[in-house]
Amino acid sequence: MPRRAFPRLVAGLFLAGVTAALAQPAAPVYELRVYTAAEGRMPALLTRFRDHTCRLFEKHGMANVGYWVPADPAKDGDRLFYVLRHASRDAAAKSWDAFRADPGWIGVRTASEAAAGGRLVSAVESTLLAPTDYSPAPAPYAGPERLFELRTYTTPEGKLPALDARFRDHTMALFARHGMTNLPYWHPLDADKGAGRTLIYFVAHRNREAADKAWAGFRDDPEWNRVRTESEKDGRLTAAGGVKSVYLVPTDFSPLR
Repeated sequence: MPRRAFPRLVAGLFLAGVTAALAQPAAPVYELRVYTAAEGRMPALLTRFRDHTCRLFEKHGMANVGYWVPADPAKDGDRLFYVLRHASRDAAAKSWDAFRADPGWIGVRTASEAAAGGRLVSAVESTLLAPTDYSPAPAPYAGPERLFELRTYTTPEGKLPALDARFRDHTMALFARHGMTNLPYWHPLDADKGAGRTLIYFVAHRNREAADKAWAGFRDDPEWNRVRTESEKDGRLTAAGGVKSVYLVPTDFSPLR
């Protein structure tokens, strides 16, 4: 090959790679949102979602994945947890802009707040998420209502890849062995939400008794103790106080139940 042709070949291959990358569809982005209801207004908030908000989300390109409330509101508060799926991060921003400007939404919000005597929500948390490479594909489910558990792990700096490897290669299979159903596993996208240091995931249980039994069996499992010991030879994979859990029950309008 002529020497002067080589740079042209390299440039051509680079441009072909860029073009192929740009042609790939954007990966879907998920959004975990947590609403704290104003005192005494959770029923009105749920009614607004059931009768109006979920439909308006779909109208603006946001897919409803699941809606839950704490199994123990006295402990975990009057909060609504829900997950949306967006085609991309840009699509999420455009969908929210369109939703907030929708006259239908403005009318519903105004009417619901007038009927309740004020705002229905006192605080909103939002976290954009990307699925891990080991997150299970959604599976159809038609059984009895389940108890969900939302778990958030925070790692020391640089330990998230090792935690992911442990879940990918061992932990998920051990969860299944002890009767837990693995649901989506995600990483936050933004630094202020723990990107690079946080794993957020759902598992499902038949009920609270089954959950307690499953966790006891998992923690006593010799294989888990061996895996944990081997994976933590260079230090713990979760920060002190870095594991949080909340048990949730699906609302009557949740697609994921």
